[in-house]
Amino acid sequence: MSDKLQKIIDALGHYDGPLVRLMEVCGTHTGEIARNGIPSLLSPQIRLIAGPGCPVCVTVSAYIDRLCALCREPRTTVLTFGDLMRVPGSRESLAGARADGGSVEMVYAPADTLRLAQEAPEQRFVFAAVGFETTAPVYAELLEEAVRLDLGNLRLLTSLKTMPQVIRQVAQMEETQIDGFLAPGHVAVITGSQPYEALARELGIPFAISGFGAASLLMSIYTLVRLKGQGICRNLYPEAVTTAGNQRAQELVLRFFEPCDAAWRGMGVIGGSGLRLRDEFRGFDAAGQRDTEQMVEDVTPAGCKCAEVLIGRISPGECPLFGTVCTPGQPHGACMVSEEGSCRSAYEYG
Repeated sequence: MSDKLQKIIDALGHYDGPLVRLMEVCGTHTGEIARNGIPSLLSPQIRLIAGPGCPVCVTVSAYIDRLCALCREPRTTVLTFGDLMRVPGSRESLAGARADGGSVEMVYAPADTLRLAQEAPEQRFVFAAVGFETTAPVYAELLEEAVRLDLGNLRLLTSLKTMPQVIRQVAQMEETQIDGFLAPGHVAVITGSQPYEALARELGIPFAISGFGAASLLMSIYTLVRLKGQGICRNLYPEAVTTAGNQRAQELVLRFFEPCDAAWRGMGVIGGSGLRLRDEFRGFDAAGQRDTEQMVEDVTPAGCKCAEVLIGRISPGECPLFGTVCTPGQPHGACMVSEEGSCRSAYEYG
């Protein structure tokens, strides 16, 4: 361990100033913070709060319900990555729908969807496109290839969200009182640091764009504590994040998608926080007449407090279901499903 890192750890452990509440808005950060035992190194006056940075966790039940309905339509197969399979809708999950006869397949890469659509042209395939700015370019590339191959049997049901608007909403909630944000490193690779520089100035609180190793996270936390009360953004992940970001990826996303309002679990509809297919590509839209923005209802199992965990109102351990009836083996809430979920991280790493 370097002398510099040891000094940072000592400073964070002995901090006795005013309470500092810091939120990370990246599910990978949440997992790495827990896995590395970082909270145990911090003074009680520094509190880390997991925010809405897990894409499947913030996806509302109405979206899952729509997928479950689609998988039961004739000659229709829903394709999804693994995490989404067990996220509960208002009545069932995709795993439950498949067990009940629905046509659902798990894929490991977007290219799998192209292969399946080519191999079975008589079947309609609906890909569950969930994610943030990080994965939006992946779906745009998929659409680019689908257009090239003239695949008329491939559709997307989108639940794509963007981070700046939800960060602004969380920061302005009285009950959260966030003093600084660990900005999402993976997202910032695509968007650049500019959105977070603007948010820091607007909100008057510091942001630190962090990498994912323990040393990088500790440096970012230390930076935010020192900058408390200042509207400054520090890019502490310069090896991957530039000011302007990945402009090719941004242009590709804007070719196929446009901003829209989006529903977030625990926060309702947030204006301009989503992405939907542009009109010229609506032929790939599985929602049809049911626009993405109409999928807003969010129903959670009785007793589940995922909505409050996601905005930092309570910690995972304060949910009455946590670790008892809700575990990774039998998740009742979305935050326990994904490895990026704060409840899953708290359960596995304490």
